[in-house]
Amino acid sequence: MLEKLFQLKAHNTRVSTEILAGITTFLTMAYILFVNPSILGATGMDKGAVFVATCLAAAFGSAVMGLIANYPIALAPGMGLNAFFTYTVVLHMGYTWQVALGAVFLSATMFFVLSLFRVREWIINSIPLALRSAIAAGIGLFLALIALQNAKLVVDNPATLVGMGDLTQPEPILAALGFILIVALEARKVTGAVMIGILVVTFAAIAMGVSQFGGVVSMPPSLAPTFLQLDIAGAMNIGLFSVVFAFLFVDLFDNSGTLIGVAKRAGLMGKDGHLPKMGRALIADSTAAMSGSLLGTSTTTSYIESAAGVSAGGRTGLTAVVVALLFLLALFFAPLAGSVPAFATAPALLYVAVLMTSGLAEIEWDDITVAAPVVVTALAMPFTYSIANGIAFGFIAWTAMKALSGRWRELNPALVILSVLFVIKLGWFNA
Repeated sequence: MLEKLFQLKAHNTRVSTEILAGITTFLTMAYILFVNPSILGATGMDKGAVFVATCLAAAFGSAVMGLIANYPIALAPGMGLNAFFTYTVVLHMGYTWQVALGAVFLSATMFFVLSLFRVREWIINSIPLALRSAIAAGIGLFLALIALQNAKLVVDNPATLVGMGDLTQPEPILAALGFILIVALEARKVTGAVMIGILVVTFAAIAMGVSQFGGVVSMPPSLAPTFLQLDIAGAMNIGLFSVVFAFLFVDLFDNSGTLIGVAKRAGLMGKDGHLPKMGRALIADSTAAMSGSLLGTSTTTSYIESAAGVSAGGRTGLTAVVVALLFLLALFFAPLAGSVPAFATAPALLYVAVLMTSGLAEIEWDDITVAAPVVVTALAMPFTYSIANGIAFGFIAWTAMKALSGRWRELNPALVILSVLFVIKLGWFNA
């Protein structure tokens, strides 16, 4: 049955290898079980329900990817998008988390339609590579700011906006040590380094009496507080146009980049350089995102950590199915996830930020019409506390600077149209 489903022989792999690869991938991405309830819980969502939604969304998404596309790629609620959901849409813009879930559903539905009609390639090709790297880096800086705040390493200051926290307190010290530990373990190629770092800081905090221990194993909490609580009608508000677009845009590029990167490492790319069954993979991803919003979590997307499983020999969808089964098993560890304080997940956020900002190394810094919009995009996200604003400023800056410097031939209709829409959205025509 497994041979028929996953074509193991054709991919030169075995069941035992695929199981090991699935376990490896799960361990590298299991930190989301602790981080996601911590982030989304700040909106007022029930953390227990978010934990269950995270497990179920990751299990469903990974299983669909494995069974439909037969790729060794696992899915879970995406980092960056969960921060955008909480800190921008809910806490900064003032929308309810139900409306934010509605926006996630609408963006996932649009992604599904784009995947069906193969419009994805046109959109991706219309956005300059440098601008895509800038968006990823901006999200990284946004995550870094949130991490430093959660760790209490950075606090608000009425005179300078931000300032240094009290480094004599245990929270910033433990968070800093946790980040150092994660980086050291990653440098030593230790599987599950991020999860180990979170757990070490958590247990150290419990031992010091800084946080409370809630247990390890229990029956799963109720999903009722978040299940089908999304407000789709509220999300259709014109003011949420940029929010829905930001969810769609980031998921689209993040997912495509992950699919291509993992497929290259697994040797799954075709001779023509294209990814076979890319359409199926994108449909699996968008379906998972829609299902996640119904369950009660932010956008579900493909995880680059899947590359760890590929390095362990994973070549087929059986790897992703194993990950799905492990996420279902994780449902019974809700008390442990509830024991993790925000400053224990901060090192994980900061580590992900490091990975995301690395794309700036690929920027053509000698070209000022490239460098300037990239910097504007990357800095606007943390300083306006919004991924959507960063994308808007980036598009507008890129289009305006290229056009006014006489290089309008480097623009395309999609880029110009989106830039004009962002100008309208920001209200500059009405100022």
